[in-house]
Amino acid sequence: MLSPRVLPFYAPERKKRTAVDSGIMTVERQSSDLLRPGRIVQRWRRTALYIVLGLVFASLLLLGLRPSPAPVEVASVVQGPMEVTLREEGKTRPVRRYLISAPVAGNVQRIELRAGDAVQAGETVLAVLDPLPAALLDARARAMAEARREAARADLERARAALNWATRERERVERLHAAGSATPQELDAAVWRHVDALHQVTVAENRLRIVEAELEPFVHASDSKSAGRPILLRAPIDGRVLRVYEENERVVAAGTPLMEVGNPEELEVVIEVLSQEAVGLQPGQPVRLEQWGGRMPLEGRIRRIEPSAFTKVSALGVEEQRVRVIADVVTPAQDRAGLGDQFRVEAVIVRWQAPAVRKVPLGALFRRGSDWAVFVLKAGRAQFRRIEVGHLNEREAEVLSGLQEGEKVILYPGERVRDGQRVQPVQIAS
Repeated sequence: MLSPRVLPFYAPERKKRTAVDSGIMTVERQSSDLLRPGRIVQRWRRTALYIVLGLVFASLLLLGLRPSPAPVEVASVVQGPMEVTLREEGKTRPVRRYLISAPVAGNVQRIELRAGDAVQAGETVLAVLDPLPAALLDARARAMAEARREAARADLERARAALNWATRERERVERLHAAGSATPQELDAAVWRHVDALHQVTVAENRLRIVEAELEPFVHASDSKSAGRPILLRAPIDGRVLRVYEENERVVAAGTPLMEVGNPEELEVVIEVLSQEAVGLQPGQPVRLEQWGGRMPLEGRIRRIEPSAFTKVSALGVEEQRVRVIADVVTPAQDRAGLGDQFRVEAVIVRWQAPAVRKVPLGALFRRGSDWAVFVLKAGRAQFRRIEVGHLNEREAEVLSGLQEGEKVILYPGERVRDGQRVQPVQIAS
């Protein structure tokens, strides 16, 4: 048995052992609690909940990092009518246009008609022209004309005298030839001299007539009635005055334009097209006239294609070879009231048309090498596909193979759409 002095030295160790024993008992008690069936189930439920929450969080993270579908416009492959056209500017003009000009030099009276006035063929007086009086000719010109007349008369007398001599000479040689005293050569010479004398007389007579015609104004200068007889210019057709060139009274020379007359109800359109485009055009092809001022387009038909081209400088400064195409306006005059001469229209020449073809918007097509291709919308993804294309116009393309009616194609894909990429339609183009 230990002494009481030694006991204080062993007291902390005893307490320590007691605490350890107590901890061991607590752990054993807790372990026994964990081994119970309810505790095990609760533990597995908590673990499963953590796993599920982790999977949900990972899924949300992946969805957040996943790229969103590209927004695209799509259109359907449809079956319907199609036409290939050529669009150019044109100008209208009357089919028959008449330029009224002064037939002789004279004083034209004031023209009262104005552009747009109606005229009747053979009845409406368009202009009145007073010929210049002979008194306006100077005395020097008259003296020279009289001198030429006297010279022409003298030439005529000399030609007639030569004809008389040649006639007598021919008769004499013919008698000598009949008697055997003249050679055939001498007879031929006499005949030739007689024929030449006849021609010289004819020439002299004609020259005298010309000189007398020059003197005729002086001869009738005193006859004021014949000198002042006016010339009436009447309308050649039923129609309207297109424009007036000489409105006021004044002296004009022969050939001076006075006015233009035409029938605006009979119109044609002049269309200037590029020479390479004109090669494929034929008379009889239909033409639509748009942007003329009315609500509905006008109907026309090609009548003639001029065989000669001309050079025209475009707005960009490029020289172009163009050809004039003449088209008749088929629409009745009552349906195009107000359309007149030199009016601007937009001519649409129909080069090809079909009642029903499989077609797709032109904006869906792009080139891949030498082939045409599109992106088709399949199950929310873009599918690359090569197609065969027929006719093309400014809006649509004819599909010969590669697409079926009702399929959706992506418009204007550009570089942002790739094969197999997820896309989201934002608009259905019609």
